[in-house]
Amino acid sequence: MRPALLAALQLTDSAFPSGRYTLSHGLEGYLQEGGTDVPGLLADMLVNAAGPGDAAALALAHRAAVAGDWDAVAEADAGLHAIKLNREVRAAAVRTGRQVLRTAVLVFGTPSLARLAALVESGAAPGNQAVVAGVAHAGLGVPVADAVTCELFGYAAGWAGAAVRLGALDFRRAQAVLAGAAPAIRRAADLALAARGPADLHAATPLADTVSARHERAPARLFTT
Repeated sequence: MRPALLAALQLTDSAFPSGRYTLSHGLEGYLQEGGTDVPGLLADMLVNAAGPGDAAALALAHRAAVAGDWDAVAEADAGLHAIKLNREVRAAAVRTGRQVLRTAVLVFGTPSLARLAALVESGAAPGNQAVVAGVAHAGLGVPVADAVTCELFGYAAGWAGAAVRLGALDFRRAQAVLAGAAPAIRRAADLALAARGPADLHAATPLADTVSARHERAPARLFTT
C-alpha cells in the first residue's frame, strides 16, 4: 500500500471539505448564455486555463515546498492570483484554498502545511487552492506528476458533476464526458509540469471569462463561478 497515494485520493475526493462543489468554472454562465458544447468547453478550460494556470502553479508550489523555498511558494501563489481576471473566480480560488488549508492542517498536520498557513495568515501569500494543494501533496510525499494528474481529474470530475446539477448532462453522459476528457487532462498535465517559474503561468479562455463576468451579476445562480 502506498500512503502517499491514499493521501492524494483523500485530498482530491469530492467529499473533502473544500467548497469546490460550489464552483462550475464558468459552465453555469456558459449555459445561461445558450452554450451547448459542454465537452468542448471542458477541454478548452483544461488545456487553456487549468493546465497552464492552476495546475502549473500547483507544480511550482510542490517543487518549491520540497526544496524549502518558501519565497518561491509565495511567488507562485501571487502569480496565479494575478492571472485570474474575474473577481468571483479570484475570490473562489482563495476561499476554497483557505478552506482546504484549514482542513489539511488539522487532518495531516505536516510541517509544510503549517509553514504555508503562517504565510497566508501573515498576508505573504493569498492561499489559492492550487498552491495549497501543491504544498499539501508535497508534504505528504505525493510525486508532483501524480499530484498534478489527481488535481486535474478532480477539476474535470467537479465540472461533470456541475453539468449534472445544471441539467446539461445526465449521470451516464457525464461519465462519458469525463472519460472523453482524458486527452485534454494529459495535455493539461504536460503543460503544468513544463512550467519553470511564475512567468510561465497563463490562461487564455476569453469565452469563459466573458460569461463569468456576466454570471456574477445574474439574478439567479446555483454556483458561485
